[in-house]
Amino acid sequence: MNKHEHTTCPRCQRSFECRVGSINLCQCQTLTLTDDQRQYINSLYQGCLCAACLHVLRSEYNQLNHQKKVNQLLHGH
Repeated sequence: MNKHEHTTCPRCQRSFECRVGSINLCQCQTLTLTDDQRQYINSLYQGCLCAACLHVLRSEYNQLNHQKKVNQLLHGH
């Protein structure tokens, strides 16, 4: 793979530069994901996503996870 690759986000279709050859400089390094958040995102999309979509999907996972915990507390499970 090239050091810098122009690619399209599979979620929003925006073009962005993936810097897999310089991962510390890549746009995806602007946020931290837990293993559970990564698994959630990987279950929905293949390949690299833009940082904006990663932020949205991280928040989506957190909201779903929070709601699941609230439901467990309310229903005693």
